[in-house]
Amino acid sequence: MAKEVKEQKQAAPAASDAVHPETSKSDQVSEKHEASSTEATRVHVTPEMVHLIVFKLGTEEYAIRIDQVKEVTVTPNITRMPRTPDFVKGVANIRGDIIAIIDLEKRFNIKPKPEASALPSSYTLVVEADEYSIGIDVKEVPQSLNLALTKIDKTPSFLHDVSVNENFIEGIAKIDNRLIIVLDIHKILTQDEVNQLPNL
Repeated sequence: MAKEVKEQKQAAPAASDAVHPETSKSDQVSEKHEASSTEATRVHVTPEMVHLIVFKLGTEEYAIRIDQVKEVTVTPNITRMPRTPDFVKGVANIRGDIIAIIDLEKRFNIKPKPEASALPSSYTLVVEADEYSIGIDVKEVPQSLNLALTKIDKTPSFLHDVSVNENFIEGIAKIDNRLIIVLDIHKILTQDEVNQLPNL
């Protein structure tokens, strides 16, 4: 009788050992499944991208969203119009449309690069707002740039306190050691300035 009890006690750990490995294996499978799901989620999440047209004003880089740009073309002959703001260079015929060409360096009081005046031609970004179409004259060939929206920091708060309608600055993009000022083209001109554009 004592011998049978002893044999049962010896058998019990064996039965117990048979259960634990199975439980441990199930836990491992569950953990692997959770890790795999997390990894899959991490792989499929991609940052929101923004497509910009980058150009220079003076020595600094600026950009506007490509969905605000109708086309980019070599600047055609410009006809000066009387009684318009000094940053309006005049009007030009672009693919049958007569639009005002503006100089953002003058609009923002940016000193132009001396060598830029020697360039054989300039380029015009044709942009459309709700009330008007304008051409932005730039000295160098504009560049296309795709980057993550997270790379664009919001405009520093101190700029919002300046009484010069600086809310046309959407943010500042950081790429390596470059800083690119992103403009909201729809806010570049005040309503008074829009009213002074050539009425075409």
